[in-house]
Amino acid sequence: MSIYFHDILIFIVGFIASAINAIAFGGSLVSFPTLIWLGVPPIIANATNTAAVWPGSLGAVWGYRREIADTTPRMYWLIVPSVAGAIAGAVLLRMTPPQVFERLVPALILFATLLFASQGRIQRSLNVAPEHHGSVWFAAAMIFQFAVSVYGGYFGAGMGILMLAAFAILGHEDIHQMNGLKNLLGVFINAVAAAYFILAGMVRAHDAIVMASGATLGGVAAAGLARRMGRRAVRRAVIVIGFAMTLALLFAR
Repeated sequence: MSIYFHDILIFIVGFIASAINAIAFGGSLVSFPTLIWLGVPPIIANATNTAAVWPGSLGAVWGYRREIADTTPRMYWLIVPSVAGAIAGAVLLRMTPPQVFERLVPALILFATLLFASQGRIQRSLNVAPEHHGSVWFAAAMIFQFAVSVYGGYFGAGMGILMLAAFAILGHEDIHQMNGLKNLLGVFINAVAAAYFILAGMVRAHDAIVMASGATLGGVAAAGLARRMGRRAVRRAVIVIGFAMTLALLFAR
């Protein structure tokens, strides 16, 4: 495979993954398996993917800036457990032996895909009456966000769906505002994890830069489109890709 095809492919995949994240969540189910298919070792692929996708979240934050500006101020406190959890998850990934992580990859992708497919059901089941959205629920959401961020720092695919569950606990219903906040927290989680991975020498810099370029464009472009288009087709494609990659990786072993 030529270096030009390699670069063009990961640029396009970065764009698509970031657009999916902005519109329907789960873009890492496309970008992460693609890096593995291109021959990148799983742990390096995971770290590189994390470093590459966070500019896409930054672009989506800009696209959702109006919705984020209307967010309740206390929601910004979720940044604290996001940063702490991301550090814990990144350290955990570095401590995981490569052969163990390689065995975990199909299960992690399958878990993220099932989570993605069940997103609506999860949100409906966790949404509680508005009168119960007090300090106790917010404390529970902070703890839940820490756990989500550990998962995000370790693997990441499906992280946005888990964050939406936390927002549902707090009674949020505006999907665009939830999307904006999800992307804002994702910027902090992925930036912290990416910085750790880069300092630890776990990132393929060239691949990360090329994919990040596509991801940034995808995040900005898709945030605007998300207000005008349905998500059903994109959601179905992500679910199919997730199951397909799970089966491909299982049979490749």
